Amino acid sequence: MTAPEPDDLPFVDEHRMPVAAPPAVVWPALTRQVTGPRFAASETFARLLAAEPARSSRTPVVTGATLVGFRVADAQAERLLRLTGRHRFSRYELRLALAEVDDGTVVSARTYAAFHGLHGAAYRMLVIGSGAHVIAVRRLLHAVRKDSEGR
Repeated sequence: MTAPEPDDLPFVDEHRMPVAAPPAVVWPALTRQVTGPRFAASETFARLLAAEPARSSRTPVVTGATLVGFRVADAQAERLLRLTGRHRFSRYELRLALAEVDDGTVVSARTYAAFHGLHGAAYRMLVIGSGAHVIAVRRLLHAVRKDSEGR
């Protein structure tokens, strides 16, 4: 069962990455990457943005757990990881899905976000318009592939 599309957050983008490994191998790699130091913002940066949640629960990636800047809204092992969050400039969701294919798994990352007011528009330009978001998402997907394939 997949989660419905968010009704109140506009679609931003989607990226896909083929991985030469089954979902049973890709899922732990994905959870390692989203809990690693390169994924989430620092707690200091999260406090500056008034991000919610501001701290990691430092627990396994299960529904209800938190990462800096993200709450695990849904975790379906080997299938779906929905991360949601908010801060003073936006509300957002990152949806990471795993689809088994003949030669492994396709990992997709769909982003939804709403940006509030003039400051939100400026933040959108800084993060989305500059390409920084695309770089970060692609880096995450490449790291999941590298981890999964043992490179």
